[in-house]
Amino acid sequence: MQHSTTAYRAQPHAPSYYAASANPAPERPPLQGAVSADVCVIGAGYTGLSAALHLAEAGFKVVVLEANKVGWGASGRNGGQIVHSYSRDVDVIEAKYGLDTARALGSMIFEGADILRSRVRDYGIQCDLKNGGVYAAMSGKKAEQLQHHQELWQRWGHPGLQYMEGEAARRIVNSERYSAVLVDPTGGHFHPLNLALGEAAALESRGGVIYESSQVTRIEQLASPIVHTEQGQVTAKFLVVAGNAYLGNLIPALAAKSMPCGTQVIATEPLGALADELIPSDYCVEDNNFLLDYFRLSADKCLIYGGGVIYGARDPAHVERIVRPKLLKTFPQLKNVKIDYGWTGNFLLTLSRLPQFGRLNHNIYYSQGCSGHGITMTHLAGRLLSEAIRGQADRFDAFAKLPHLPFPGGRLFRVPATALGAWYYQMRDSLGI
Repeated sequence: MQHSTTAYRAQPHAPSYYAASANPAPERPPLQGAVSADVCVIGAGYTGLSAALHLAEAGFKVVVLEANKVGWGASGRNGGQIVHSYSRDVDVIEAKYGLDTARALGSMIFEGADILRSRVRDYGIQCDLKNGGVYAAMSGKKAEQLQHHQELWQRWGHPGLQYMEGEAARRIVNSERYSAVLVDPTGGHFHPLNLALGEAAALESRGGVIYESSQVTRIEQLASPIVHTEQGQVTAKFLVVAGNAYLGNLIPALAAKSMPCGTQVIATEPLGALADELIPSDYCVEDNNFLLDYFRLSADKCLIYGGGVIYGARDPAHVERIVRPKLLKTFPQLKNVKIDYGWTGNFLLTLSRLPQFGRLNHNIYYSQGCSGHGITMTHLAGRLLSEAIRGQADRFDAFAKLPHLPFPGGRLFRVPATALGAWYYQMRDSLGI
C-alpha cells in the first residue's frame, strides 16, 4: 500500500457553526520519531475514536493518527442527529441477503445510539445532547412509508414510534410541507464536534495518544504493521483503518469500492422565540425522501439545516445558494433570516448503501462507507472492531460477509452513474412516490 509523500499541511476545521462554538481542546502535536503500540488507528473521527476508546478501556495501548484535527471530517460537520439502523433498513437486508443476515444485523440497529449516550454519560461530555427525533412525509405515499417504518421497527423490538397527522404533527414540527410525521423518542440530536472532542479526551484519560497533523503516507504490511507519517512511524500489533471519506487513495482496494459524496449544511442566526414556533418539540427532523433534508435547533436556537448531495465530493461554491431554497420550502417565514454559517463535508457511499467491514490481512481491520447514516453506525463499528481485535469476531463478521461491490465502470463512471440514479429518485420524490 503506497501513497505519494508530497509535503502535507494540516487543514483547520471547516468554517462551520460547530467549529465556531466548539469546546476548548488541546493542541495535539504531530507524530515525530518511532513509537510502538498494541493498536494503531488511522483517523480521529467517530469510527476511530470509538474503536480506540473501546480498546483502551480493555487495556490496550492505542495510538491514533489524524491528518488534520480531531473531528475534522464528517464527525465534526454532520447534522448532529441520532438516527437508528443503516442506510438500508432491515427489510431490504432480508430481501437481498436472507433472514439469517437480517437477524444478525437487525440485532444491532439500536446499539449505536446506546453507545453514544453511554459515552456522554460516563465521561461527562458536554455536547448539548437532547432526546427526540422525527421522520417527516410530504405526501400520502410517503406517509404510508412512515407507517411501514413503524411496523418494521416494532417487529425488530422497537415499539415506541408514534405516527401523527394533521394538527398533531404540527405540534411536533410546524411546517405545512409535511402531511405526517413519525416520532422516535429514542432519537436525538447534539453538537457533533463537541462529541468528538469529548470522546478524544475520554480516550486520553484512558492512556490513549492522539497525534494530529499526522497524515499517513504508507503502510508496511509486516508481521507487525508499520504505519508511516512524514515525520514518524508507529509499529503496532494491530491496525485499524478508519479514514472513511477522507482516506484518499492510501489503500486503493478500499477506494475502488466506495465513493466520497458531499453534503451541505447551513446555520441561521439565533432565532429566539421564533425557534420554538418552528419546532415546538425541539426534536431533530429528517424527511423520508431519497435525497433527504434534515434540520434541528442548536442549543442557542439557531436552525441547522442540511440537504443536497454532490456526487464525487466537489465543494460547492455557494452552500447557502444550494440549501436556503430547501429551508424556505419548509419554513417560508424565514425568508429574511440571516445565514451565519455554510459549510460542506464528505460522507462515503457504497454501492449497496451498507457499511463495509473487513480485514486486509490477519491484523489490519477496516470499517467504512456508512453512506450518510454514520453517527450511530460509527459508534457501533468501533465496538465491533474492538471485539474482533480481542478475538470475538462474530458480530464483526456479520458485516464483513456482505459483498463489497465495486461501482460499475470503475472510478471513471461511478460519479455520473450514481448521479443519474439519484436524479431518478429525485423525480420520484418530487412526484411523492
